[in-house]
Amino acid sequence: MGHPAPKIAVIDGIADEIAGVLGASLIETVDHADELSFTVARDELVAAMTALRDKAQYQQLMEVAGVDYPERPDRFEVCYHLLSVTRNHRIRVKVSTDEDTPVPSVTGIWPVAGWLEREVFDMYGVVFSGNTDLRRILTDYGFKGHPQRKDFPLTGYVELRYSEEDKRVVYEPVRLAQDFRSFDFMSPWEGAQYVLPGDEKAAQAPGAPSPAPAPPPPPAPPKGEPAAPKPKVTEKPSDTGAGEPANSEAAKKSARAPRKPKAETATGEGAAVPEKPKRTRKPKTEGGA
Repeated sequence: MGHPAPKIAVIDGIADEIAGVLGASLIETVDHADELSFTVARDELVAAMTALRDKAQYQQLMEVAGVDYPERPDRFEVCYHLLSVTRNHRIRVKVSTDEDTPVPSVTGIWPVAGWLEREVFDMYGVVFSGNTDLRRILTDYGFKGHPQRKDFPLTGYVELRYSEEDKRVVYEPVRLAQDFRSFDFMSPWEGAQYVLPGDEKAAQAPGAPSPAPAPPPPPAPPKGEPAAPKPKVTEKPSDTGAGEPANSEAAKKSARAPRKPKAETATGEGAAVPEKPKRTRKPKTEGGA
């Protein structure tokens, strides 16, 4: 069974061809795992994209994504994924920027870039000059910050809730109901090395308590002393334990009780005597015959 991803043809010499098309705007070329990435100058992005569409036959813009590298001076990379339908080939074009410097918009080349650039702006805060509708698209209108940045806190800055007093949705600073609990990934059977909330009231050592031992068996009576009375058991049906009148009634044999087999019979010792078949009357015929 083949890989579910579409197979991309490997074209010999395509990297040198695209490098010639980009010209002086090309900064770096990376060929890794049959994927080509071209880093171009930020100010030359629109001209480079136009050349790739018109001269290199990369007609479609498939995706615009962002990457955050906080340790770099230009911490953000904006990645454009292009597809050539005629060549069945994909390439990646990248530009770098910081928090304040805008990136030229490519909405004049591919109108679909308007939505894609809004996503990068919403998640990373990258500004695109020339985009006439640069608003948030994934987060809420009152959201503060950009959640895909590496320095963005997991809890965010503001929270949204419905206020019964104001009868509307309000934004408030995040208030945590309890402190973050530290997890040490220790096996629970070994017992924690610290006191959990609520356990300080229990007077026991940290960790799971040991199970209570089983009670010892009762000691045997010493020699010479009478043994415990033997429990009463029923040896025969007449011993009902309800007195003599009940025992007399239980000793009586019912008329419907089966007969006890004889000791010796024609069919063998202890075999039951077969019952005699009942005699059936013949039906009368016409004429009294």
